[in-house]
Amino acid sequence: MLNLLPYYMVRSLAATLIIELVFAAILGARSKKDLLNVALVNVMTNPVVVSVSFVTGFFYGQNARLIVLIVLELFALFSEGFVYKKTLNYKKINPFLFSLLLNGASYGIGLIINKIF
Repeated sequence: MLNLLPYYMVRSLAATLIIELVFAAILGARSKKDLLNVALVNVMTNPVVVSVSFVTGFFYGQNARLIVLIVLELFALFSEGFVYKKTLNYKKINPFLFSLLLNGASYGIGLIINKIF
């Protein structure tokens, strides 16, 4: 099972990038620089969230995975918000709300995709 980690990491990052870039554009962040920043922020946070939560679930069970996942998602939300605050030209939405909306969309759609497949 642990050998599936690279597959899950690539699949999760690809889906996250697609979903969050589409939602960022829908919310009005359309400059190349802003979209690149959205992509790079997810390259920074997604692998950590996926790998640590996966390994925690493998070694300690799903209850521990859920706790770790909540903590990691909150960390990702705030760290992405700080990066957005410093780097985005997009100012229509508070950067932390922007992070919450993008992360909520990718997490929610990811749950739906995982239930289907």
